Amino acid sequence: MSDLVLPGYMAEEQAAKKDEASEQEKAEQVAKQLPAPQGFKMLIGLPKIEAKYESGILKADAIVRQDEVATVVGFVIKMGPDCYKDTARFPSGPYCKEGDFVLMRAYAGTRFKLHGIEMRIVNDDSIEAVVFDPRGYSRV
Repeated sequence: MSDLVLPGYMAEEQAAKKDEASEQEKAEQVAKQLPAPQGFKMLIGLPKIEAKYESGILKADAIVRQDEVATVVGFVIKMGPDCYKDTARFPSGPYCKEGDFVLMRAYAGTRFKLHGIEMRIVNDDSIEAVVFDPRGYSRV
């Protein structure tokens, strides 16, 4: 049996749908690979560091890597089951929740990359503040 030959515009639409489906499948696979933080640990996603300064000048690779490692801004992806449960240490409740952008200590936690995305697993007490818009924050 032969394949159905579609007109150009229909073939492009079908190819786009297949690409979209495969991208969604890839995203689902990555989500399944995310580590599940245990205890009072949190999984934090780090922002992608721009390769250029605001002026347009390219950053050296070493500077980009240093900025990645020393970043103080992150996105709370997952929280372990014991995060902020100790009422003696956190009498007013949790500092943050999943989905928050946070400021944390530089170099805190266990650093790793998953599919090229830098992440950290940090302690719940490493969070210093919640920020509404993480753009513009940098380590001094």
